[in-house]
Amino acid sequence: MGSLSRRGVLGAGLALPMLAGTARASTVANIVLESEVVILDPHATTAAITRSFATHVFDTLFAMDGEGVIRPQMVEAWETSGDGLTWSFRLRPGLMWHDNTPVTAADCVASLERWAPRDALGRMLWAAKAELVATDARSFRLTLSRPFPLVLDVLGKPNAPLPVMMPARLAAVPVEQRLREPLGSGPFRFRAADWRPGDLMVLERFEGYVPREEPQDFLAGSKRAHIDRLNLRVMPDQATGASALIQGEIDYMQYLPFDLLPRIERARGVRTQGFGGIHQFQGNFRINHAAEPFNDPAIRQVLWRCVDQTAILTAIGVPERYRSPPCPSAFLCEGPMESRLGAERMGFDVAEARRMLAATNYRGQPLTFLTVAGGISQTAAQVTIQAMQQAGFRVEEQVMDWGTLLARRARREGWHMFSVYANGTDMFSPLTHFYVSNTCADFTGWDCDREIEAALREFAATADPAGRRAIAARIQARVVEHVPSLMWGQFTIPAGYRDRLRDLPRAAYPMFWGARI
Repeated sequence: MGSLSRRGVLGAGLALPMLAGTARASTVANIVLESEVVILDPHATTAAITRSFATHVFDTLFAMDGEGVIRPQMVEAWETSGDGLTWSFRLRPGLMWHDNTPVTAADCVASLERWAPRDALGRMLWAAKAELVATDARSFRLTLSRPFPLVLDVLGKPNAPLPVMMPARLAAVPVEQRLREPLGSGPFRFRAADWRPGDLMVLERFEGYVPREEPQDFLAGSKRAHIDRLNLRVMPDQATGASALIQGEIDYMQYLPFDLLPRIERARGVRTQGFGGIHQFQGNFRINHAAEPFNDPAIRQVLWRCVDQTAILTAIGVPERYRSPPCPSAFLCEGPMESRLGAERMGFDVAEARRMLAATNYRGQPLTFLTVAGGISQTAAQVTIQAMQQAGFRVEEQVMDWGTLLARRARREGWHMFSVYANGTDMFSPLTHFYVSNTCADFTGWDCDREIEAALREFAATADPAGRRAIAARIQARVVEHVPSLMWGQFTIPAGYRDRLRDLPRAAYPMFWGARI
């Protein structure tokens, strides 16, 4: 996009396409998301951008509201047997796929069978599953071999890979093959004919969508679409996107660059959205336990003293109003599972790190820290690398693109740490936190802790909220010992939008149902 002329990003050569067989839509929103949607299969990836795509094109049986409560979505009614082993579900009437065929219970059974083996929570539920069958066109039954109180939490989780429903014929496609023309039952449908990879993706309002009657509330409630077409524009350069927003050439930009915030906030007709609580982001340094010397927990524990959250967020340029104070909770400060157990061992202190490192078996082995050029995660890593060097570690940064980093982290050797950040909705629970929930079953850090694994099973089997919080605190204490990752900050990246875009839902996830132009 660097070759755009002064005529603007929607000028000559970038005219919007006409929808095949129809007149131009009466209302169009031009959207810039965090990145380009490349993977269209929501069962196949944990990528947040695919999740954003999926929430518009697909739907789920249950969904989370703004308070973290799981509500029915595609489901009309459900009941549970007294022993907790039989769960019966009935779909809402009139649900349609985007090809105008009816949604059936058999479709939902096939979708769950495709999704569950790919997801940490899904695998936990499937370990307790005895049978899943459709009992009529709109009803299906899940029978368990043992009680699993979190059935609805699993079916309505907001974390990728999302448990979305799709027609049985698509659910029969192996996840490894991906979906090329995804077909859902959500408020917008994907226009395959208008997709121009690297430039534009079009989502069209689905006239056959049947919204719930309840008011919209985060991912739950009504998802009534009022905008006829969403044009997802590809703008890899944030400065170009910010300029387009200021000039009115786009209507929404998911992540505003911190260094341009003052200019954006002064621009006429532009508004910003910031979020707190579970809608913030949590930054993490993932650690490779398979690579010496980080196979030694005593050496990993030294790293807690090398992470200065305040310095990192300052270096990134996060304004005070968009950041939290230093947070020692793996499960997000201001979240329902917040715990500060072990906080006294996690505060930044280079002198203490130097003393602790000297007492370990570390003998100057070189460490490789993987980063992606130009992002805020790279800045976070660079601040921490300097502190690690001051503590006595030999560490070097290796800069690459995200695709190369993904390939590198899949190997057990050749790297020690990488930097990343994720939505708080992914990190506030032990069962969804990427670097806690996947212990002993994930390749991004090759860590395995049987104590955490057992506590996760106990957490999933506990129905009492107070009991879950107590187990989460125990897991937090174990995280301090095991060090699967290091939190480097809790913060908001504000979104920006033109004031012609009204009634935009307030959430860290980009959502355009309910919005109007």
